[in-house]
Amino acid sequence: MTPIEILHQDDAFIAVNKPAGLPVHRSAMVNDAEQYLVDVLREQVGGNVYLAHRLDRATSGVLLVARSSEIAAALGEQFMGRDVRKQYLVVVRGWPEPAEDVIDYPLPGSRETGLRREARTRYRQLAAVEVPIALGRYPQQRYALLLAEPESGRFRQIRKHLAHIHHPVIGDCQHGRGDHNRLYKQHFACHRMLLHAWRLDFRHPASGAAMTLQAPLDREYAGLLERFDWVDALP
Repeated sequence: MTPIEILHQDDAFIAVNKPAGLPVHRSAMVNDAEQYLVDVLREQVGGNVYLAHRLDRATSGVLLVARSSEIAAALGEQFMGRDVRKQYLVVVRGWPEPAEDVIDYPLPGSRETGLRREARTRYRQLAAVEVPIALGRYPQQRYALLLAEPESGRFRQIRKHLAHIHHPVIGDCQHGRGDHNRLYKQHFACHRMLLHAWRLDFRHPASGAAMTLQAPLDREYAGLLERFDWVDALP
């Protein structure tokens, strides 16, 4: 496998640009993959690594991995305490109205029948496009590029919240629209979910210094932004 892109590395932690489609670790929900990020990274950097947080298998972007269990716990406290600012780039079906809002809708955990807890996601539309491709009863299709900031950390929060307001993430097989997912595969050669952990703002777990890390988009996602003339809209 191609080495995982490292965004930052020191004695305390490593920040990587997680590829879409690569599960972070083996779990009860994901145990059929050929490779897992923690195993690949352990071999790549030499030595043990400890997850500080998670990203969905289909999501790409900034992921923090500690070099010790103590540092993992310190980073985990920042995430649990909502002291980390998380920004995601996401392509959705339709044009949300209003173009900037907060989705405040309680969500369950990994089990849909579980207890629902408060969950808030802030979003802002960065760009929009209308493509002349017929689908269903519409001769043209509308899509938008959003900057999404989850204020809580529920399971698949951004995906569920955007589906809740009827603007699902393109490429989301669980909560999205299969017809639009197929359109992106057939017309745009896009075979991934268009959700990317773009930027993290947090404190260094050892020094306490303020840090901002940003993950570049992969070729498939970046090519789509170029096709839609959305590159200049990136924050």
